[in-house]
Amino acid sequence: MPYMLILGATSEIARACILRFAHEGWDLCLAGRRMDALHALAQELQSKTGRTVDCVEFDALDSIRHAELWASVKDRADAVFCAVGLLGDQMVARHDEEAADRILRANFTGLVPLLSLAADTFEQRRRGLIIGISSVAGDRGRGSNYLYGSAKAGFTAFLSGLRARLAPSGVHVLTVKPGLISSPMVEGRDLPRILIASPETAARDISKAIRQGRNILYTPWYWRGIMFAVKHLPERLFMRLKS
Repeated sequence: MPYMLILGATSEIARACILRFAHEGWDLCLAGRRMDALHALAQELQSKTGRTVDCVEFDALDSIRHAELWASVKDRADAVFCAVGLLGDQMVARHDEEAADRILRANFTGLVPLLSLAADTFEQRRRGLIIGISSVAGDRGRGSNYLYGSAKAGFTAFLSGLRARLAPSGVHVLTVKPGLISSPMVEGRDLPRILIASPETAARDISKAIRQGRNILYTPWYWRGIMFAVKHLPERLFMRLKS
């Protein structure tokens, strides 16, 4: 059976995707920091789907242990799904070097070591799948979340380069750019409710994009148009917008 490593398995998008992937026939390895939550999720999945579900500890900020983690799963892994992310507090991070560093590492630099190991393995096999959850926030920097946005922009560029490198080997790299998804990240924020989609919507779109061999996915679909307009707005006008 195909086997997928899920990084950041307790995120809202990851949880929705995990259930869909399990129903589609994937065996799974759930990776994250909270082992109690991972084991509870694994038991739920096994009871609902009958799939094999393993759990491993993973912290994007502890890159020293990434090689050990990959060594433990690489012989079975056919795919890696990276759903790790940290919005953080922009107001705090503006003046706190450690807080800023956590945002950058959790969303970009801390993910590179393990995904690079996976890329090497899949390239040698000449098959494999890497899915990375980036964000529409990486398409253009905004005053209210430019640290998070710049980290996601870096992650998007990393996945783009990885895709170009691995394409000749038959390895598929999918970049997912969600808009506003119902999750703790958006709770309590003054946001247009009409634009907030469910994690299940994102999971459905991701599953379809994998089957279609898509390279870049905006989810829900209308964010492609929104971000096209945002990216092409003149800078002088963009700076006047409420961030």
